[in-house]
Amino acid sequence: AEVILPDYFEALNRDFRYQLTVMGEFAQAIISDEISDNSFTIRTDKPNVKVSWQVTGVRKDPWAAENRILVEEKKNQTLQGHYLYPELYDNSENRLVVRFK
Repeated sequence: AEVILPDYFEALNRDFRYQLTVMGEFAQAIISDEISDNSFTIRTDKPNVKVSWQVTGVRKDPWAAENRILVEEKKNQTLQGHYLYPELYDNSENRLVVRFK
């Protein structure tokens, strides 16, 4: 199956990552042709297989290049265990984050 992306996709992104999930039955799915001319191709080992896909990339426009999002920031000691924006969580400034073990 050929997947057609928006016209701007390659102009705004680079370093593509693909995720494929086969739906409803066991089958193999691969990217047989990577993104080129704003499209890519998925191939499966069985006919008529439903495949959910997601493509992500790193934005390459000038604003994004100057304003990269940090994946994870270390909180200072006084903020650890607390929400950064408590007003979004019952307006309780002292409410602790639930921690799962």
